[in-house]
Amino acid sequence: MNTLADFTFVSTLLFAIGIYGLIVKKNALRLLFAVEIMINAANLNFIAFNTFLWPNAVGQTFVLFSIALAAAEASVILAIVVVAYRLHKDVDVSELKTLGG
Repeated sequence: MNTLADFTFVSTLLFAIGIYGLIVKKNALRLLFAVEIMINAANLNFIAFNTFLWPNAVGQTFVLFSIALAAAEASVILAIVVVAYRLHKDVDVSELKTLGG
């Protein structure tokens, strides 16, 4: 049987991988994936704490809202990436400083 510590360890590992992706990668799509991994780590924590400590649907409700917000965030960022690629033929975030008006 899995314990709360097991889920917390996996969530911490996922969050650390997301932080690594944010620090090291310069590609906008890889940065988006890193943020999504971090959001999923937080969602795993919500579900784990909900299951083991408070057996009602509050944590699951937060996760559903988080998934909806992550989908909206991903669509907006992907739209920005498409525009940046059309303008610069590259999605390197260090090259996107010239997008300002």
